[in-house]
Amino acid sequence: MNRRPISLIVPGDPDQPTGGYRYDARIAAELRRLGNEVDVIGLPGRFPDADDAAREAMERTLRALPADRIVVIDGLALGGLPEIARQHADRLALVGLVHHPLADETGLTPALAARLLKSEPEALAACRRIVTTSAFTAGRLGELGVARERIRVVPPGVDPAPVRQPRATAEQRLLCVGSLVPRKGQDLLVEALAGLTEFAWRLTLVGDPGRDPGFADSLRSAIEGHGLDARIEIPGVHDTAALDAVYRASDVLIVPSHYEGFGMVVTEALARALPVIATDGGALADTLPLRAGLQVRAGDRQALASALRRWFSDPELRLEKTAGALDARRTLDDWSAAGRRFAAALDFDVRENAL
Repeated sequence: MNRRPISLIVPGDPDQPTGGYRYDARIAAELRRLGNEVDVIGLPGRFPDADDAAREAMERTLRALPADRIVVIDGLALGGLPEIARQHADRLALVGLVHHPLADETGLTPALAARLLKSEPEALAACRRIVTTSAFTAGRLGELGVARERIRVVPPGVDPAPVRQPRATAEQRLLCVGSLVPRKGQDLLVEALAGLTEFAWRLTLVGDPGRDPGFADSLRSAIEGHGLDARIEIPGVHDTAALDAVYRASDVLIVPSHYEGFGMVVTEALARALPVIATDGGALADTLPLRAGLQVRAGDRQALASALRRWFSDPELRLEKTAGALDARRTLDDWSAAGRRFAAALDFDVRENAL
């Protein structure tokens, strides 16, 4: 693409340690590395159920940008504000960046889910391009009426990482990485493990407990109620070095999510040849190659418990899936490849009309 100025708009603090925000930050860095001028703008206010502060911030920000500028807007900020997107669609080259459809989020009230189901496709109709992080999400948007010819798929990259050396101990070290929110399903994992105390295992739940304090508190209560305090730790958010260390010390990654738009933790584990036990929620069915782990139905606690029982009981299975993870590691793309794909998605005439 021609090198040109790009604005990337996200809700809240751009440095939040979630998969979506990390994707946004890495893509911005790669676009800069390719010679583009990229400014990242964090908006105050509540999203995606936009309050007055959010609406005013979006309107003010878009109004201040020069005509024909490419403006990539994270779907979490865009999807609830179709009327503002339409107002600026002729003057700015809007690009929607969708990690997963907003109405697919778990825990929404029926009224909010219905509003987002209507507003997000309307907002995306004002965009010249829509970028999704998985083919699954692209397909979901198509089902919601978004023009498929405007959609480009740019999966996340991974950073090079040393191959994890398998441990020769009987105790299995389990790792789960993700914000402590209902969609991530950590409560199902705790309940599944509560019936498997005859096996030797420990679990580390890495993630931000502050995004849904009520859920985090209920998770701690469940751990205490099952007498698992000595086996399950919740250390909070890890920086890059600490997360690398806990990946190296683990035997398997568990991803119990009800839904993921991609599941970056899966490829981050595979980059270290760490096998994975995951649900098939959303794009996870595509992200995890079955040679590298086990897959269970999303939301099915018994299926998750059965998979964990197999894992604990069968050393040959663990060796097989570890070898599969090492093989899958060779197929992963890095962030520079993701950046080139994203740049290609932005290679359009900024004067073409979205509406």
